[in-house]
Amino acid sequence: MKKVTLLAIVSLILFSSAFAEAQDTLVQAQKKIKKGWNIGPLPAIGYNSDLGFQYGALADFYYFGDGRTFPEYIHKFNIEVSQYTKGTGVYHLFYDSKHLLKGIRTTIDVSYLTDKMMDFIGYNGYMSAYDAVYAAANPSFYKMDRRLMRVTADFQGSLGGNWSWAAGIGMYSYKIGEVRLEKYAAADNVYSHYVNAGLIGSGEATGGTRVELKAGLVHDTRNNEVDPTRGMWSEAILFGSPGSSSYLKLSLVHRGFVPVAGDRLTFAYRVAVQANIAGEAPFYMQQNLTTLYFRQISSEGLGGVNTIRGLIRNRVVGQGVAWANLELRYRFLDFRFLKQDWYLALNPFFDAGRTIQYYKRDLMHQSSDPVIFPQDSEALHMTAGLGIKAIMNRNFVVSFEWGKPFDKRDGKNGMNIGLNYIF
Repeated sequence: MKKVTLLAIVSLILFSSAFAEAQDTLVQAQKKIKKGWNIGPLPAIGYNSDLGFQYGALADFYYFGDGRTFPEYIHKFNIEVSQYTKGTGVYHLFYDSKHLLKGIRTTIDVSYLTDKMMDFIGYNGYMSAYDAVYAAANPSFYKMDRRLMRVTADFQGSLGGNWSWAAGIGMYSYKIGEVRLEKYAAADNVYSHYVNAGLIGSGEATGGTRVELKAGLVHDTRNNEVDPTRGMWSEAILFGSPGSSSYLKLSLVHRGFVPVAGDRLTFAYRVAVQANIAGEAPFYMQQNLTTLYFRQISSEGLGGVNTIRGLIRNRVVGQGVAWANLELRYRFLDFRFLKQDWYLALNPFFDAGRTIQYYKRDLMHQSSDPVIFPQDSEALHMTAGLGIKAIMNRNFVVSFEWGKPFDKRDGKNGMNIGLNYIF
C-alpha cells in the first residue's frame, strides 16, 4: 500500500508540473521588483523533535537598493531571540552582503547558544549504542549541558568566472558539564561515563576556547541562492586551529540543482565529506561541520535538521564523516499575501551518512564499561521523509520537515518547523 501511495504522489507531481509550467510566464509578469528595505518581523514559533517547542521573536532585514539586483539583496540582517521548551536558548545576529567590501562577500555571525539538554550519545555512530526505551525512561542519560559563544567572519572574493576564494576566522567558547536541571541531579549519563573512562580528557571535559581559521575555493553557478532551480555550488575548505592540541581538517561539499520541469520541479542533491588531516580536535569541537554560510542557527553533527533529517541530533560524530541528501522540490502554488509574492513547495527526501574516520576507537574497545564498549560496527545511517515550504520573494523560506530512520538504533523519527532549505 505504501508503494502504491508513493507512486501516486510521484505521478501527480510529474503530471501537474507540466500544467503548472505553462503558468510561469503569467506569474512572473505579475510579480513586482522589490526596492529599498524589506523587513519581515515574525514570532519565532517552531518545533523540533530534538529541542521541543520554540517561542520568541525573529526578524529578517533585506535591503534591495533600487531593485536592480532583485531577488538578490544588497544587505541582509537576521536577528533572533528565542527559547525551546527542552532548554535551548538562541541569541543570534547574522549579516551577509556582497557590497559591504568592494568585490568581497562578507558574512558575520555572532551567537550565544545555551543547551540544557544537549544530545551526547558517544562516538562513531553505531559503535555507540542508543536505547530508545531507556532514553524515554531516563531523559538525561544521553544528554549534557552546553553553553556556546560563537563569533565567525567569512569572506569570499572572485577569482574570475564562477570561482571564488574563501577565508574566515571563528572563535568558539564552550562551557560543558552534566545536565544541571534540578530534577536530573546526580542522574547517570553517557557524558560522565566517557569522562571517568578518560575518553574525554580532564583538560577538555568542561569545555574551552578555540580560534579556528579556514581557507578554500568555491564554485557557484546557482540561479538563486535561497531557492535555486538550476546550477551547482561546490566548496573545498581547509580549516583548523593552531597552538596546543592543533588540528587540520578538509571539507568537500558539492550541491547540484537539476531542472526537471522548468522552475516547477527540481532535483536537488548534496554530497559531502569532512575528513581529519592532522592532529586531533578536542571532543567539544568534533561535531562541528564547517560552513561559509549558516542556513540554520548551528552547523553540527550528522543527525538533526542540518544533515540527516529524522536521525537523532549528533547521532554520528567522528574524526571524519560523509553524508548525502537527495530530494525533489516541487513548486505547486503561487499567491500574494501581505503584499508579498509567495509560493508553496513540496520536497520529499532521502538522506544518508556515516563515520569514515573513527574517534578514539581503540580506547572504546579497551574500555570495560558496557556503556562505552562498542556493541556494533558502524554502517550507513539512512532516513526518508517529506517537507513543505512557504517561500516569500525567493529569499525567505518557512519550512516543515518530517523524517524517519530506517534503523531503530537511530531513533523513531524527527520533525522540524523552522526556516530555510538545508542546502
